[in-house]
Amino acid sequence: MAKDNEVITGTDYKRMIIGAYSEFILEYEGINQVKKNGRFFYCGMPGTDVLRTMGAAVLPLQDSVNESIGGLARRVADAAVLGARGNAGVILSQILRGLAKGLTGKYNASSQEFGKAFQYGILYAQKAVPEQKDRPIIVASKIMAKGAYHAVRDGLSIIEILKAAIKAGEESFSEKIDSGEMIMQVFLNGCLKGLIGEFVSPMLPFSSRAAHQEKLISPLDDMVRPYCVTFMVANPKLSVELIERELQEIGNFVVVERRYRSLFIHLHSEHPGKVLERAVGWGHIGEIHINIMAEPHAMAMVQQSFLMPLALMTVADTPELGQRLQEAGATVILDGSDPSGPSVEEIVNAAHSDIANNYIILTDSEHIRLVVHQARKILGDRVEVVVADGEDEQIQAVRAFFPEDDMLSNVTRMKHAIILAGQE
Repeated sequence: MAKDNEVITGTDYKRMIIGAYSEFILEYEGINQVKKNGRFFYCGMPGTDVLRTMGAAVLPLQDSVNESIGGLARRVADAAVLGARGNAGVILSQILRGLAKGLTGKYNASSQEFGKAFQYGILYAQKAVPEQKDRPIIVASKIMAKGAYHAVRDGLSIIEILKAAIKAGEESFSEKIDSGEMIMQVFLNGCLKGLIGEFVSPMLPFSSRAAHQEKLISPLDDMVRPYCVTFMVANPKLSVELIERELQEIGNFVVVERRYRSLFIHLHSEHPGKVLERAVGWGHIGEIHINIMAEPHAMAMVQQSFLMPLALMTVADTPELGQRLQEAGATVILDGSDPSGPSVEEIVNAAHSDIANNYIILTDSEHIRLVVHQARKILGDRVEVVVADGEDEQIQAVRAFFPEDDMLSNVTRMKHAIILAGQE
C-alpha cells in the first residue's frame, strides 16, 4: 500500500543508524569469517573495520540537539568519513555521506526523498573506488539500490523500500556470500530493525553475554572531532595556560597564541557550540571560522605557518620498522600497530600539524589504500599518495625522497625506486 504522505524524522534516522551499529555488533565476527573463507579477499578484518567506522558515526547522536534529518545525517556522515578504518569502512562512510547529501536542508523527509538519498549513497560509494567497479560491496549496493528504486517509484513506505532493497540483495547473492555483500546486508537489516524498534542495545558487547567474544574497542576510543574551529578573543580575562587547559577537555590540536591584546585560538572539536559557549566568558570573541574537515579540500582553507615546504608521511606497524623508516628519511611516521590501521582523521590531523605545507603519503598496505586516498580528497593538492608493496619497497621509496626537491620530482623518483625494488 502506497504511503505518499509518510514523514521520516530525524528521530527515525537516529534509530536507523543506531540499529545499523547494533547489527554490526552482532555480525562483525561473521563478516570477518566470511572474508577468510570467501571467494574474494579483503585486506585486514572488514567486519571490525565497519564496526569501528559505525562506532565513530553513532557517537554524535548521543547528545545531539539538532533534530532535523538533514542535520543529523550530516553529523553522522562527517564523523564516519573521518573515523573510517580500512577499505570497507571508507566505502560505508561514503554511503553515509551520500545519504547526507541527499537529505541536506530537510527537516523531515518523505519516503521518496529518503529513497532518492539512498541512491546518492550508492553513487558516492562507487566514486570511492572508481578503478574497481566490480568490487563485491559496490556490486551488491547497486543491486540493492535498484530494488529500492522500484519501491520508491511505486510510492511504497520506507519500511517497504528497505525490505525491497534487502530482498534484491538476497536474490542476487551467490551461495558463498562475499564479505562486501554481507556488509551491505547487515547495514540495511540494521537500518530496518532500528526504524521499527527491534534492534539490540549497543551496550551488548560490553555485557557478560559477549564475554566470549574478542575484546571490542569502545566507540569512545574512535571518537572523531570533525570541526576545525578558529577565533579571536579580545581583552581575555583568563591566562593562556588556563584557556589551554579548559580547551583540552573538549578538543584536541589546541593552539592558544597571544597576539597583542588578543588571543588567537585554534582547535578541533566535535561540538563547536560548546567551544564558543565557553569562550563567551573569556572576553569579546570574533573572527569565528568553522571548517568541516570531512569535506573535500576544506583543510586547504585553514591558514597556517609551516616549518618546511614538503614532508614524507608513512605508516609503521612496529617500532623497529618505524626506526628503519626514520633512519631512511621519513619525516612523519604514523602508528600502524592497530589491526584496523590509522583512521582518516589520524592522517588528516598529522598533515594538519605545522610541520609542512605539502605531504607525500607513502603506504605499503592495500588495507588502508582507500583510507589514504580519502585523506587526500580532504587535504586536496597539498598531498600526493605513493603505494608500495611490502616493507622493502617502502624503505626504498623513503630513501628516494629528498625534501629539498618539489613534490612531483619526489613522487616520480619514489615510484621508480619501488619498481626497481620489485624487480630485485
